[in-house]
Amino acid sequence: MTRDYAGLHDPNAEYTMRDLSAGTMGVEAERGGGRDVEITDVQTTMVDGNFPWTLVRVYTDAGVVGTGEAYWGAGVPELIERMTPFLVGENPLDIDRLFEHLVQKMSGEGSIEGVTVTAISGIEVALHDLAGKILEVPAYQLLGGKYRDEVRVYCDCHTEDEADPQACADEAERVVEELGYDALKFDLDVPSGHEKDRANRHLRPGEIRHKVEIVEAVTERVKDRADVAFDCHWTFSRNSADRLAAAIEEYDVWWLEDPVPPENHDVQRQVTNGTLTPITAGENVYRKHGHRRLLEEGAVDIIAPDMPKVGGMRETRKIADMADTYYVPVAMHNVSSPVATMASAHVGTAIPNALAVEYHSYELGWWDELVEETVIEDGAIEIPEEPGLGVTLDMDAVAEHMVDGETLFDAT
Repeated sequence: MTRDYAGLHDPNAEYTMRDLSAGTMGVEAERGGGRDVEITDVQTTMVDGNFPWTLVRVYTDAGVVGTGEAYWGAGVPELIERMTPFLVGENPLDIDRLFEHLVQKMSGEGSIEGVTVTAISGIEVALHDLAGKILEVPAYQLLGGKYRDEVRVYCDCHTEDEADPQACADEAERVVEELGYDALKFDLDVPSGHEKDRANRHLRPGEIRHKVEIVEAVTERVKDRADVAFDCHWTFSRNSADRLAAAIEEYDVWWLEDPVPPENHDVQRQVTNGTLTPITAGENVYRKHGHRRLLEEGAVDIIAPDMPKVGGMRETRKIADMADTYYVPVAMHNVSSPVATMASAHVGTAIPNALAVEYHSYELGWWDELVEETVIEDGAIEIPEEPGLGVTLDMDAVAEHMVDGETLFDAT
């Protein structure tokens, strides 16, 4: 079924005076220097990777196209199509105003958090690529410039038997020695054989011992060759998180990620303040407003926004700036294709407190074929100096791996 979003009724227009379109704001002055450009269309194509990635393209009357990516998930392409009429005719260089314009326009449809913010994020990333191409500067320059030439990558590791401590240790050693990473992450929310009830969030003593065995096996195997983090995926109760964090304090743990669900900031703060184990969270809160309380109340030791989910590149920069006022480092969560991975790296080079960017697709044999350039090499991303993001989609690879029923972008 095809829907005409261009002609869809816009209820917000009747209830709010905060329309930030160029026409309403009186942004009409000629800019010169090739900067008088208008958006003509926004399109999406969903690729079936190890996550269903939503790639985004913003087209202009100058023939220049920007490519971005939104965090994976259903509904994102439809929301981007819904927002396209709000962008057509706008100058793509006004990234911050257009972000706020979309947030306001979509306020009745959930732009405080959730998938609507994710859809806006994908557009925002594409606008950075587009603006960089128009101005002939790399995207990081739009965020304030460089702190570093390359950004460290941490590899999210998996094995066929993720519950076996020795299998995890073997994989850690392989990823360090053969793939060249010096930063890793493993899951701790894996079956131990001691579970009685998967719904109550409570860890029995045998489960704690099992998770400690994984931590011990991996950290002792790699020692100083790599930093190792461990992810809990918002699984445990406060008491269980407290006991787990205390039990692994003696090991060289880079951080323990999301030990409790994200909704209750008070519990998050209590867990963080009750242990010497560094605690990380942030991928499941949205925009700078969602991260504010985590930072103000010392509820995290490391903040982990997901750039193409949280609001995009500038919003992640704003979160990082806020985190820096509390001396909190930033480790960007990332499960994206090479497009948003590179966009996250551009943010990482532009902020002082960047630790690393996650890479979650090392088992996917064709991940790096989606773009023409090399993205990750020797456990790091070298920041390109080409205009925009510095990556070019390989359209043959995109077409080969599209989700069934998806259509390819229009030619540029």
